[in-house]
Amino acid sequence: MTLWFISPSSPTGNNRLIELAGIDLWMGLCTNRVFVYPSDLNTDQFKYALSRTLSLCPLVAGRFLLLENDHYFIKMSDNPIPVTYIENTELAAWPTELNVISDQHKNYLAPFIDEIQTLKLIYGSQEEPLLRLKLTCLKQSGEWILGVSWAHVLGDGGASSKFLNALSHFYQNLDPVKPLPVFERRLWREDEADQSLLPMMKYLAHAGLSKDKYKLCSHWEDIYEQLNLSFSGKQLAKLRELAGGNNVTIQDSLS
Repeated sequence: MTLWFISPSSPTGNNRLIELAGIDLWMGLCTNRVFVYPSDLNTDQFKYALSRTLSLCPLVAGRFLLLENDHYFIKMSDNPIPVTYIENTELAAWPTELNVISDQHKNYLAPFIDEIQTLKLIYGSQEEPLLRLKLTCLKQSGEWILGVSWAHVLGDGGASSKFLNALSHFYQNLDPVKPLPVFERRLWREDEADQSLLPMMKYLAHAGLSKDKYKLCSHWEDIYEQLNLSFSGKQLAKLRELAGGNNVTIQDSLS
């Protein structure tokens, strides 16, 4: 196993502080993804692309902070991101034919992900990175597997996808897709709350205990059968339009 620490190609964070809105403070959650590539991956080009992407997205190279009066921030401190590299000689090939793997299939994903230690974030550690990557080369099949663990305080699945899309473009020596990321947060003030909207947000207003939620979710794989759906770019754009247009992300319109 080899561990690389990849820094931004140029420091663009400059220790700026970005205060997080309440909806960002799901500190105990991270988005884990695995991408399987059927052919060779150039590790030097990958490290170059990652360093360029971190300069474009300095929030990702930052650290999570809790300051006095319960204000939460990300300090854009231009820290390096850990990338674990492993050569696997035991597996003949990627072990599943599933295109979409849910949280209930963690036994598939765990060996290929270096997961964010979210408990460290909850307890105020300033050493835990907000992004961890893992590259696994399956020597028998020639497949390469990229495991991504993304702290939810950075943003939702839509933000994660945009970061990875920029990484892909830099790897191919292409310019990232515009608009480029802007790291600002619209903070909600208590006196601005529109109480008339509460009936529409039952999942927030009537949220149950975490232990009850986990108990319910743990039985999903026994009750439901996985259904994989594919959407074209045009269909996703139409879905976003129906869900509220530019007021929501594509990720929000899917969920």
